[in-house]
Amino acid sequence: MATIDNSFKTNHTCLRVKDPQISTKFYEDNFGLKIYRTFPFPQFNFSLYMLCYNNPSSPYYNNMWADREGILELTHNYGTESDPNYTINNGNVEPHRGFGHICFSVDNIEEACNRLEKNGVKFQKKLTDGRQKDIAFALDPDGYWIELIEHGINKNIGKTDLTTYRLNHTMIRVKDPKKSLQFYKDVLGMKLFSTRVHEGAKFTLYFLGYDHDSNFVENEESKVNQAKRQSVLELTHNWGTESDPNFKGYHNGNAQPQGYGHICISMQNAEKFCNEIEEKFGDELNWSVKFNKGGLKNLAFIKDPDGYSIEIIPSWIFDGENKS
Repeated sequence: MATIDNSFKTNHTCLRVKDPQISTKFYEDNFGLKIYRTFPFPQFNFSLYMLCYNNPSSPYYNNMWADREGILELTHNYGTESDPNYTINNGNVEPHRGFGHICFSVDNIEEACNRLEKNGVKFQKKLTDGRQKDIAFALDPDGYWIELIEHGINKNIGKTDLTTYRLNHTMIRVKDPKKSLQFYKDVLGMKLFSTRVHEGAKFTLYFLGYDHDSNFVENEESKVNQAKRQSVLELTHNWGTESDPNFKGYHNGNAQPQGYGHICISMQNAEKFCNEIEEKFGDELNWSVKFNKGGLKNLAFIKDPDGYSIEIIPSWIFDGENKS
């Protein structure tokens, strides 16, 4: 296995957006995120907007953007904001299902939902809808689903504090959980936080990420503690897809019609990590771009068993280090 040190983090989730002005304002006003860095790449006709929680109480307050968890990367391809025919694939509509949602954990979910409703935010599922009364799903300007769960940190009755919010997880659907878990654990070095089986609805959820505590025990994370994390990866397996000959697989977000882009992991020595996994796994790996071989330098893109992209970057990367 490749060397997994304490610098490994799940850094960001990338979503394409139609109009960056509308989307950045939405996430700032409703979820308390702030633009931390903007990267214009006119030579490639797109810009990246890196949003995060940059509160002094954050453990990453003094870290560079790539050495953090909980970053939301909004990608804007120039011209989409004025194209009446351009739409985003939110990943939840057949036949292009794949990516499911991002999730924010909040201090007081009832008050958080009330605040969003007052702000005119639309909902896919309100707290009062359906059987699960402890989660809700809001919709962003492009129709992406945003799950809301409660972590209860500094909870006050009748109030919600945006500075306590966290970008908790990103959900993607997978065809075969055995293959996916093997990839994320054995190749990328993630750990399994918890597994939740929903027998009635015939699906299972697997939650993964990085934890460098020597006392951490896999697959025993409580729901409460997991809600306090950032940048968790949720794999959703709908039972039977792995053995269904008629199931053609999930949409990876990067094929047309596009929407979801990728998750990104960062570490101190990304080049060393890429070399190590390539040496160990060889042709078993599916690279979109090997490290430092693409138009943008100091990064790589690898694909998981379902074709979803994972970016790999060094945790020290900054504006001047990422030019073509």
